[in-house]
Amino acid sequence: MKTNGNMRQDRRVFLQAAGAAAVTLACGALPFAARAANAADGKMKIGVVGSGRIGATLGEIWIKAGHEVMFSSLDLAHDQALAAKLGPNARAGTSREAAAFGDVILVAVPYSALKPVGKDLADLIKGKVVVDASNPIVARDGEIAFNAIGYARLPSFAQAKERTGMPIAGDDANALATASRLVRDVGLEPVVVGPLAMGKYLIPGTPLGGEHTPEQIKQIVATLK
Repeated sequence: MKTNGNMRQDRRVFLQAAGAAAVTLACGALPFAARAANAADGKMKIGVVGSGRIGATLGEIWIKAGHEVMFSSLDLAHDQALAAKLGPNARAGTSREAAAFGDVILVAVPYSALKPVGKDLADLIKGKVVVDASNPIVARDGEIAFNAIGYARLPSFAQAKERTGMPIAGDDANALATASRLVRDVGLEPVVVGPLAMGKYLIPGTPLGGEHTPEQIKQIVATLK
């Protein structure tokens, strides 16, 4: 079993492959270009690498919000069927095609695959938004995103009377703006908790792990400083 140090190293390799300004959400988020935040109509092209429960669920939510999504996985037939079901703003391709397509890339693969995926897509993801939903959870690696929120919960947030908070850490204002937009499209409320170094508190088992209200997140952050 990997130690926390090994897990951080895997994610660090991915971060280094992606380059430039970085943002970390509770699900983990990586570097991205400001152009995604500056689209005239606010709509984005999103490439999904790993279209299992998390990737498919988030992709569907973002399509309903008006974004264009390309799904990819090891099963192209599955992705093609998924795209056909979700309509004209959905399409399917290889992981490299999805990475080339998206201004924003969602990576939702088993954590053990994160490093090789980062190396394979490094030339295509540099300077783009890369949201990492591959948290190191031993028992359910690849089935949890936005920190400790199960995929089945994601569609319910848009109808909730009170928003659940989503902590975000980053050093780049444009990056934070784009990440915040996509978080709100899911029905969650982004809460900036500080610079990128605060990302170490945004993984399962740390103080900001699990579901919290925005105010609770702020209270927890106050105890960490």
